[in-house]
Amino acid sequence: MSVSGRERVVTAGASAAGALLVAGPLLRPGYLLVRDAVSTPRSYPTDSALGLGDAAPRAVPQDAALAALSTIVDGGLVVKAILVLALWGAAYGAAVLAREFLRAPIGAQLVAAAVALWNPYVAERLLQGHWSLLAGYGALPWTVLAANRLRSTVVPFGKRTGATVSAWAALSAALAGAGLTPTGALLAGSTALALARRRHLLATLALWLATSAPWLAATMLSGAGSEPSDPAGVAAFAARAEPGLGTLGAVAGLGGIWNAEAVPYSRTTPLAVIGTCALLAIVALGVRAFAVGGADSDDRRVRRVLLLLAAIAIAFPALGATPWGTTLLEQLVTRVPGAGLLRDTQKFVALAMPAYAMCAATGCVVLARRLSTGTGGRRDAPRQAAISTVAAVFAAVLILPLYDLAWGVSGAVRAVHYPDGWQRVAERMTSGGDVAVLPGGMFRVFHYSGAVPVLDPAPRMLPNDVLQTGELPVRGSRVAGEGARAREVEDLLHRGASATRLADLGVGWVLVERTTPGPLGDSAGSLARLELVYQDTDFALYRVPGPIEWHGSASTHRALVWAAHIVWAVALLTGPCLVLGTRVRSRFGRSR
Repeated sequence: MSVSGRERVVTAGASAAGALLVAGPLLRPGYLLVRDAVSTPRSYPTDSALGLGDAAPRAVPQDAALAALSTIVDGGLVVKAILVLALWGAAYGAAVLAREFLRAPIGAQLVAAAVALWNPYVAERLLQGHWSLLAGYGALPWTVLAANRLRSTVVPFGKRTGATVSAWAALSAALAGAGLTPTGALLAGSTALALARRRHLLATLALWLATSAPWLAATMLSGAGSEPSDPAGVAAFAARAEPGLGTLGAVAGLGGIWNAEAVPYSRTTPLAVIGTCALLAIVALGVRAFAVGGADSDDRRVRRVLLLLAAIAIAFPALGATPWGTTLLEQLVTRVPGAGLLRDTQKFVALAMPAYAMCAATGCVVLARRLSTGTGGRRDAPRQAAISTVAAVFAAVLILPLYDLAWGVSGAVRAVHYPDGWQRVAERMTSGGDVAVLPGGMFRVFHYSGAVPVLDPAPRMLPNDVLQTGELPVRGSRVAGEGARAREVEDLLHRGASATRLADLGVGWVLVERTTPGPLGDSAGSLARLELVYQDTDFALYRVPGPIEWHGSASTHRALVWAAHIVWAVALLTGPCLVLGTRVRSRFGRSR
């Protein structure tokens, strides 16, 4: 095996081992159910899944893709596979960046992989249940690689070569993979556009629009995304200061999520300061050499763009948490449709990861060179032993302070089992009409999910649209959602409204989830007027009698959104095929 081949095997294998160490508990049978993460055996292509419901399309095309795939593969397996692939992609992508961009030795590549995988951002987003956001995070190194290869492919305008086709295909796949959620699309799209040559800007923008087509189309057609977001969400979702670090130190260390409960225990101890200082010291050691070490001016420009993105990724959430930054963002989300995507500013810390990883890899080589020089080695060629030693030390100081990221963040991210009642409820829902759920609210505490509140699985478990208010409990306050009809229905149920009034609002079913706490009001009066279809210890399902007012989206809207999803899927699937085909043809041509 060649040296480059051995490096690929070692770095890919080490990255896979790290990803499995983090996601280990999910390898057991069961489903991911923690805070915002809800995976189910089967989900359905409802209006909400397509982004055409009352709420803004925040989980598009994620939910529709799962609805399609879960007809042939267990949906829980799909989510687990995507999460493990995302973690592996982040680590191995960072290693490939260090190898191809910096020509870094294998030890430095592994340091880059450690920075990308073993950090507070990954831990906190896992605990928050943002598995699809981590897919966008994992796509970032590959977006940088594809954009840089496209810059390096200098051919006359309009002329196609295998290299240009491969570069565009790789960029398409990276953008589509990141575009599993709107935030992931913004992360990868901003990176690609920042790195694109001027003559590639329009094509890159067009490609980003194509890979973002599902949520853009849903936003325009549903009208939900045109509604302003609750300004209270800006302060509620602002980046959080961590003990001994402050807000700036927390986000510079790739931490600072708004939810203080979605952090590993180690981040509540002095280890948080130690780990952050170690990460920043390793990155700082390589910043200067990384910035000025390009082979030419274009190479140096790419490096400086990545450093600028990292600086913005740190400054944006830190400034957004200040009083004047909060005020500015509140004005933005109330006046600009769709700006609610920006309220969780800490998400954008992900943009710092590619630069951090490559600076750490550079710092490994810089320190090894100094050690080699101090022991009589050549200044321009650090000894392999020195690189291996420095890499091992760097990896240790990165991993040990965040020891509890291992094994599903100390077992908090694990597989759970649903009661059989969910399937029986779904089977008995044989007619139309939306579903209202009791108790009120979007979050649940089930006996099978643990003590942490989780999103109600009903919208993904049931074949009919489930009404949700979108109201989020955050830091002791509540952030209003876009579900006006859901709020009205919930209020009517709590006041014991008649079946006719529910039917007029498009409600065909009422599901009572019996084993979770929450407000019920005088809903017993409403339930007494409905037809009991199914009940067990966990659930009671009621049918609303009489004709139901139709509140679903028009068929033309569904057709257009499905077409947008097809465009996204084509970009996701054809990209890797074109890259593979180009490489096979290239090797076959050389062999002949």
